Amino acid sequence: MSQPPLPSSTAHQTIAALATPPRVEALGPIGGRFVHALRLIALHERVGRDPVPELAARLGSVEVAAKALMLAHAVSASWPENIHVSRFGCRLLSHDEATIGAFVDAAARADRAEFETMLAGLIRADRMPRLWEGALALTAAELRAV
Repeated sequence: MSQPPLPSSTAHQTIAALATPPRVEALGPIGGRFVHALRLIALHERVGRDPVPELAARLGSVEVAAKALMLAHAVSASWPENIHVSRFGCRLLSHDEATIGAFVDAAARADRAEFETMLAGLIRADRMPRLWEGALALTAAELRAV
């Protein structure tokens, strides 16, 4: 009988990387703040409260809070399944949060190609423009608030 091939060291490294959740510090400032906002929105939705007042207080701007909420709703409507978020104070990212933070950071750098690469195969192509526009609007609001 022949033995199945042994996984390569690259395969072991890839599996280990997938098993280790990324940290929020791996994201840029806008992506990281959006993940923070996303967790806060999820927490408020669970208890049936409006997240905008606390978002505005924590993010320092009503406009940023509104743009974050609009982008969160766009992501929720576009995502293929329920978005998995980590606990509010946790420094580790779920795979969904890592992807969302990365595409927000790509939009913050105005890197449309990377943005589309992050979402390719995950969401339908016709849903990408809404997320792109939402991420750009959030970025612009963040920059105005500085």
